[in-house]
Amino acid sequence: MKAARSTSVVSKKGTPWGTIIAVVAVVALAASVFTYYMVQSAPKRGQADREAAAASYAPSAQDPDPSKRIPGVTTATYTGSVHVLPTERVAYDKTPPFGGPHDGFWAACNGVVYPNAVRNENMVHGLEHGAIWITYNPDQVKGEAYDLLRARVAQKPFMMLSPYPGLDKPISLQSWGHQLKLDSADDPRIDQFVAALRTNPNGVYPEIGASCDALGPGQFDPNNPPPFDPSKPGPDAKPMDYKGSTGAQGEQQPGGMNQPPPASKPAGQ
Repeated sequence: MKAARSTSVVSKKGTPWGTIIAVVAVVALAASVFTYYMVQSAPKRGQADREAAAASYAPSAQDPDPSKRIPGVTTATYTGSVHVLPTERVAYDKTPPFGGPHDGFWAACNGVVYPNAVRNENMVHGLEHGAIWITYNPDQVKGEAYDLLRARVAQKPFMMLSPYPGLDKPISLQSWGHQLKLDSADDPRIDQFVAALRTNPNGVYPEIGASCDALGPGQFDPNNPPPFDPSKPGPDAKPMDYKGSTGAQGEQQPGGMNQPPPASKPAGQ
């Protein structure tokens, strides 16, 4: 009787292609997400470096208006707290305007990025509160250049950004009584201008301590702002030396701040 031969059976497993493909897909997805994040966040990450480079332009008692050291800045003197009605226009002497009579309701200027052009008279009131208004020609500033401007404004206090159709330069910066027009969104003078003039406490703008918060529907709604009027102001437009309209909202209140008058209370309260 022959002894039974022991047979060793070795199970051969196939290559786990499904697992490999899944791992490769996950790695590729992670790489694409990381790349997308790096590309999208580049303007924001670089903004910290740009602001640090411009820090020497911060105002001080010894250097109350550092914008005087920035080449290309133009200035003008305007009287503050002169208000017009929401239905009235001002024949501004500059484009975009950076001072003069304005609507009694200010544009929200607390880091708002307006997708469409906004009425001049509201934006100028934001400048009176110490804000910086960055405008751009939408036909010339797009893509990466727009992202660089947005990074300087989005969610930043006392900043606002909006397109300005027909602008004679790609970019124009405004603060009360100051303007700087530029060709490039990576020009370091943008950050110098912001450092020098945003809420500068040395009397550079009329209403130190005023708010930039949104007023809301019925006054100024940043989600539905009054639109920009590209037409030339008519003969009924208010001149730059206008003294103010009777009944205009936001007249001077105690404490030196332009605030809307308190809402009337129902009878008996």
